[in-house]
Amino acid sequence: MLKHTMKIKDLPSVERPREKLQKYGAGKLSNSELLAILLRTGTKGKNAVEIATQLLQKFGSAKIADAGIAELAAAVGLGRVKAGEIVACFELGRRMLQQRKHDLYMSAEDVWTALRDIRDHKKEHFVIFFLDTRNQEIRRETISVGTLNANLVHPREVFEPAILHAAAHVIVAHNHPSGNPDPSDEDQKVTRRLVEAGKILGIALLDHIIVARSGHYSFKAHHLIAE
Repeated sequence: MLKHTMKIKDLPSVERPREKLQKYGAGKLSNSELLAILLRTGTKGKNAVEIATQLLQKFGSAKIADAGIAELAAAVGLGRVKAGEIVACFELGRRMLQQRKHDLYMSAEDVWTALRDIRDHKKEHFVIFFLDTRNQEIRRETISVGTLNANLVHPREVFEPAILHAAAHVIVAHNHPSGNPDPSDEDQKVTRRLVEAGKILGIALLDHIIVARSGHYSFKAHHLIAE
């Protein structure tokens, strides 16, 4: 167990937030580690990660974004300069989120265009688009990589996160590495199961789209999913 007086630079390189960020990306860091990068340095007797942890414990991950300069500065002896940098960072993030334009999915072509990143993959990627009532994207997730089958893509893998994200509709899609977008028997079996599960849960499966380099196949367009 590390002593509280240990400085960030004294930690093994694999445990230093900045090195972890560069090697693994921001998604692999904890909230404390991300906040520690903003703080840059600690105070007497505490390194930046320890201060970040204390701040998160005091304010909570949700409320810290709304804390003012004076509150943050007084909490753990940060000082107004560092506290101001944290406030500015959260405000910038808030503005970026407000200005973000949500993608609108009304056709199979929209999905084919959005999935340009997986058309040429050598393995099948099964992707879900969680949509609101206006067919605007709430979130996109890849839930499996590998040959598509009914065991790999179970309805719960699609609809549990749909419920979590409060989605009104979903569109599912996957790529065919062969370049031929025509559906297999397994593709059709998976689609039928998802349609039935969506009816029970009240979350409509709008379409299942198979994408390939040269084109796409829409189950809805071929009347295999009802309007």
